[in-house]
Amino acid sequence: MGGGLGSSLRYLISKFLNSSETGIPYDTFAANIIGSLFIGVILGFAVKYDSLNNNQLLFITTGFCGGLTTFSTFAYENHVFLKSGDFLNFLLYTTITFVTGIIAVFIGIFLVKFI
Repeated sequence: MGGGLGSSLRYLISKFLNSSETGIPYDTFAANIIGSLFIGVILGFAVKYDSLNNNQLLFITTGFCGGLTTFSTFAYENHVFLKSGDFLNFLLYTTITFVTGIIAVFIGIFLVKFI
């Protein structure tokens, strides 16, 4: 159920941010960063308040966030960059996605401190 909800949000993000003109996968980037921020907030909240049980955490993190974020699409898009010889966009996209995703998790956890 959580995965279905996350996948539905991922679909909506793709409908609004998919850019075939530039070839830059903004939709995948946005979904992965939003999911990273969200998982940081949820896990930060769970640790701070100890109010979510194991099933609720799995539903939200593994289900919803797992359905929202997409490593397989990210990997395929990098394959396309490499296959076309676009090494610069491959390097930029991969680096920016990983770094921003990790920062988003930390920001999510940090934001919980103010709730």
